[in-house]
Amino acid sequence: MKISRQAKIIELINKYDIETQEELAERLMRDGYNVTQATVSRDIRELKLSKIALDDGRQKYIVLQQTEPGLSEKYARVLREGFVSMEMAQNILVVKTISGMAMAVAAALDALQISSIVGCIAGDDTIMCAIRSKEETISVMEKLSKIINTIE
Repeated sequence: MKISRQAKIIELINKYDIETQEELAERLMRDGYNVTQATVSRDIRELKLSKIALDDGRQKYIVLQQTEPGLSEKYARVLREGFVSMEMAQNILVVKTISGMAMAVAAALDALQISSIVGCIAGDDTIMCAIRSKEETISVMEKLSKIINTIE
C-alpha cells in the first residue's frame, strides 16, 4: 500500500500544482487512499519532495531531480513494484505497468538518467520511451532487467 500511495503522490504532484499537505491528502482520499496528515508528511519526507515558487507567488511540491546519475532506492522500489513487462518496437521501448502506476514508473525511468533515452510518455498503464537507436534499446532493456530483478 505504501509503494502504491507514494507512486500516486508522485503522479499527483506531476499532474497538479499541489501547494499543501492537506491538498495532497484530499487528492489521495479522492483516489481511494485513506491517509492522515501525518502519513502524508512522512511520505513527503521519504520521497524527498521539495517546494518551488510559482510565478503567481504560490508554491508547489516537486520531486527533486537527483544530481548524480543512478536511481535512489525509492525509485528502484517504484520501478520494481509497478513494472509488468517491456517490449521493443525498433527504437521505442514499450513498458507495461500496474494500472495507475505508469507516471510514477516513468519518473523512476527518468531518474535513471540513461543518455540513450530521449524521453518517456506515460499513460495509465503504459510508457513509451523513445531511444536513440535499436541497439541502444536492447542495452536499455538489459539495464532495466538488472534493476527489476535485483532482490531488495
